[in-house]
Amino acid sequence: MMARTELGVKAENPCFGCGGANPRSMRLEFEQDDERRRIVGRFRLGPEYQGGAGFIHGGIIAVLLDEVMGKVNRFREVRAVTAELTVEYLKPVRVDEEITVEGWETEKSGRSLMHAGEIRNAAGELLARGRGRFVEVRKPVASG
Repeated sequence: MMARTELGVKAENPCFGCGGANPRSMRLEFEQDDERRRIVGRFRLGPEYQGGAGFIHGGIIAVLLDEVMGKVNRFREVRAVTAELTVEYLKPVRVDEEITVEGWETEKSGRSLMHAGEIRNAAGELLARGRGRFVEVRKPVASG
């Protein structure tokens, strides 16, 4: 039996990508696949996210990859922020095209967590891929 957790939109979260408290949020929802240690999202983005006519804006593609890779930090139960993000745009992502976004960890070095992500269409073609370095945020020491 596969252990999967739905990562829905949280009403109190102000995040542009996945928050419910932000009226302009994309409200992205993901699934956590514990067995494969992957985060997966399935989306169909409308014309409000396009750059060139009929294609999803490159910045939105970067948001999708940053979101999916950022959620990979859940497997280590740490809070980490994006320190570096690299995106390779391989093929256009079409408006209203069904896509799958997937992220996973590739390496850990001290507080740095390296992740990878991919966007594929329904036929399985690789449209974009990313690499990210996330840095664990230490909790502030209580003064007193």
